[in-house]
Amino acid sequence: MSKRQRDSRDYARRMRVIQERATARRGRMRTAYAAIGAVLLVFVVMGLVKLGSGGGGGGEAPSALPSGASAESIISGVTSVPATTLDTVAAGAKPSLPTALTGQPALTDGGKPLILYVGAEYCPFCAAQRWPVVIALSRFGTFSGLTLTTSAADDSYPNTPTLSFHGSTYTSQYLAFQGVETTTNTKKNGQYEPLDKLTAAQQQVVVKYNAAPFVPADSAGAIPFIDFANKALQAGASYSPELLADHTHQQVLDAVKNPDSQVGRAIDGSANAITALLCRITGNQPGDVCSSAAVKAFQGEFANVGQ
Repeated sequence: MSKRQRDSRDYARRMRVIQERATARRGRMRTAYAAIGAVLLVFVVMGLVKLGSGGGGGGEAPSALPSGASAESIISGVTSVPATTLDTVAAGAKPSLPTALTGQPALTDGGKPLILYVGAEYCPFCAAQRWPVVIALSRFGTFSGLTLTTSAADDSYPNTPTLSFHGSTYTSQYLAFQGVETTTNTKKNGQYEPLDKLTAAQQQVVVKYNAAPFVPADSAGAIPFIDFANKALQAGASYSPELLADHTHQQVLDAVKNPDSQVGRAIDGSANAITALLCRITGNQPGDVCSSAAVKAFQGEFANVGQ
């Protein structure tokens, strides 16, 4: 095991501790799965328990969001982070890495490798992880319909600035992407309101792969959950949402563009790790992206992906 792999494993353990502290406020996860028709409900409950709510302060409603030209500028900025910035960051803050899968059937959509993201708008760990996911995928294709939002005001790490995949589409000649946000960040009758519904195919992926032995037992059911074409999995965030505390969307974007900032090194480093993984999945296409210093920083970390 390489030093980076040991560091990644240790970081993943620390991330699970963070999530478990949030979980303690909500009690233990329900353990029994219902029939396939009730999978969505079970998944939402598991996500709520795993990541917790109530704690960390915050008001009763999410904070005000940028709108109009300001929102468009932020979305444009995060989907077009300069390659020179990403190359300078390289491995960055040594993010927790996705776990490689072997021997699983390919996950595809329209003949292309499919990246499936499942999260919820209330979730602060999802909020943190969307930034690097968007940055990385934007190097392989184009998003439309992304919007700005925050995590819930009454959850841990309240009002974490982020984007939402709800209502968005993604176009790429190399990859397919499905982003599912199961609930909003506001409550009605004590529950976060439903948003996107998992398809039957997406439910099957979640039930099988967001569980032991494919993810650690103490991370099972966690969101965000990302399936990288059945070649690698990620359950939870690659860095702590605490880094984004008291940041506006614009301040996060400014940090992302600054390779010397702590936030930039965390987000861009995670984006570079995802990019390196996606290059393995696409057969190192596009060439200019997959031969970059940002990708080479993770050379060897995903060597067994696709085997």
